[in-house]
Amino acid sequence: SVMAKTVLDVLKDKFEEDKASALQFLGKGGVKDFAQYKEVTGMVRGLEACINYVEDLSRNMEEYDE
Repeated sequence: SVMAKTVLDVLKDKFEEDKASALQFLGKGGVKDFAQYKEVTGMVRGLEACINYVEDLSRNMEEYDE
């Protein structure tokens, strides 16, 4: 059975999509200069933090439900 997507699932998917786009941009050499490189890598780190927060919250909610 497929569980209904929660708000957290939707958020996590969006963060992962944005992270993949940023990494693809980096990989294709899309950055113009070091400042833009720092901006994009910072965004990737921020998105990774968001993904981790959402995963932690999901786990905590599952444990609370049991």
